[in-house]
Amino acid sequence: MHEQQRSSASVRDHCLELLPLESMAYTVTSTPAGPVGSQYCVCKVELSICGQNLLDRDVTSKSDPFCVLFMEVNGKWVELDRTETAVNNLNPAFAKKFIIDYHFEEVQKLKFALFDQDKSSMQLYEHDFLGEFSCTLGMIAAQELSDNRVITLSMAGRKLDKKDLFGKSDPFLEFYKPGDDGKWMLVHRTEVIKYTLDPVWKPFTVPLVSLCDGDVEKPIKVMCYDYDSDGGHDFIGEFQTSVARMCEAQDASPLELECINPKKQKKKKNYKNSGIIIVKSCKITRDFSFLDYILGGCQLMFTVGIDFTASNGNPRDPSSLHYINPMGTNEYLSAIWAVGQIIQDYDSDKMFPALGFGAQLPPDWKVSHEFAINFNPTNPFCSGVEGIVQAYSACLPHIRFYGPTNFSPIVNHVARFAAQATQQEAASQYFILLIITDGVISDMDETRHAVVQASKLPMSIIIVGVGNADFAAMEFLDGDSRVLRSYTGEEAVRDIVQFVPFRDFRNAPKETLAKAVLAELPQQVVQYFKHQNLPPINSEPA
Repeated sequence: MHEQQRSSASVRDHCLELLPLESMAYTVTSTPAGPVGSQYCVCKVELSICGQNLLDRDVTSKSDPFCVLFMEVNGKWVELDRTETAVNNLNPAFAKKFIIDYHFEEVQKLKFALFDQDKSSMQLYEHDFLGEFSCTLGMIAAQELSDNRVITLSMAGRKLDKKDLFGKSDPFLEFYKPGDDGKWMLVHRTEVIKYTLDPVWKPFTVPLVSLCDGDVEKPIKVMCYDYDSDGGHDFIGEFQTSVARMCEAQDASPLELECINPKKQKKKKNYKNSGIIIVKSCKITRDFSFLDYILGGCQLMFTVGIDFTASNGNPRDPSSLHYINPMGTNEYLSAIWAVGQIIQDYDSDKMFPALGFGAQLPPDWKVSHEFAINFNPTNPFCSGVEGIVQAYSACLPHIRFYGPTNFSPIVNHVARFAAQATQQEAASQYFILLIITDGVISDMDETRHAVVQASKLPMSIIIVGVGNADFAAMEFLDGDSRVLRSYTGEEAVRDIVQFVPFRDFRNAPKETLAKAVLAELPQQVVQYFKHQNLPPINSEPA
């Protein structure tokens, strides 16, 4: 798991109702983590728990509550952590924070249970149960954004003291902030610039929380050293400043700060300084994570495209990929469930268009490559994943499987809606098209062109290949190994296609399919909104 520091932030409480008379609240802090992929968590979520009007189970005094957090793992509730006990308190605010790795591509079911501590036992059955609340981590939303500001500094030096006998100095800078214990804590070190008294360091970016705990008035100490390979770096000088002061620097008027060596200052009467450190520019921006966009209210608009071409086989025949077995499932349904149950937590109305392609439709039996599977062209929406599954099962007996396997009409269908969303002034909508197909694409040139155009839009395409066909063309669309080009030679702006062959996951738990399918999506969402310079809805300016 990718480890990194969490940021603390001011966040708003969001109430959860507990059984039967209690309520509890939590706050959320999110911190982006490293590269997104199945082996990384997108961020860590920190939950602060408090309760109100809890049941009083003690006779002579008030309850002594503590909270236990459980997560569902393989169908069983596993304890992750528990808070301290709040003695004689029916309205506790627990100091202990629950920290969870947040995985967008998984349904993470949580249960918060409150107990009244009666003994010093670790066994929960020894304590009185006060109530519990269950939800998914995906539902824990509508929170205030964490402090995701970053500061980018561009620094230089002029006429620094010469420390080396036979050459010039090799200067570098160290930035410190005051710690809780009053000691200075190192937060950033620049690279070393060799053989110069007038260094220009590369611009660097650090989280504002790291540099000054998010307080732009907090003092920052900057120390300048001459690098020595044996680690005995020579001290050149130092100064104190603040982020607010450094932000006065503009490209046209840099901020100049005197670098002082206190020992030299005491000894020499006419001592001025040991050189000048220049803040060439200082910019504060926000570095939004996927969770920031989601918590800010971005809706993931989910559309399903289902392949009804003849190569799938007659749906009444058990060998057909569309045959619904006695368990009530097939590979198409498994893929819809696996992906849909994750996405639906992120769409407030849970109404999803479901489209089919490659079939002849009643009453005139014309071939269609984009039809509503509920046969309502003006309202192709299904209610939740269950609605998609019902519409799919209901339409199978009424259509004739045909061909060819044309993808571009459905890609362009969703792209039309995504194109309208390019007018958004904040990150409010992102479109996801799930195409489930059994075979080789017939309109490869048109599909490549459609995908390249869609790469400019707030849109991603997930292709799940069912059956045992040759999926080489699908791998080609998934631009992991090389940039996808249109037949006109135009390159995709970004990789928006994720292809997964279902056969690799036939015997695996359905969660592993969802993980593989959705692993790249958070990265794609962030990449689009950053590229367009769109902040989350309701985000404050940096």
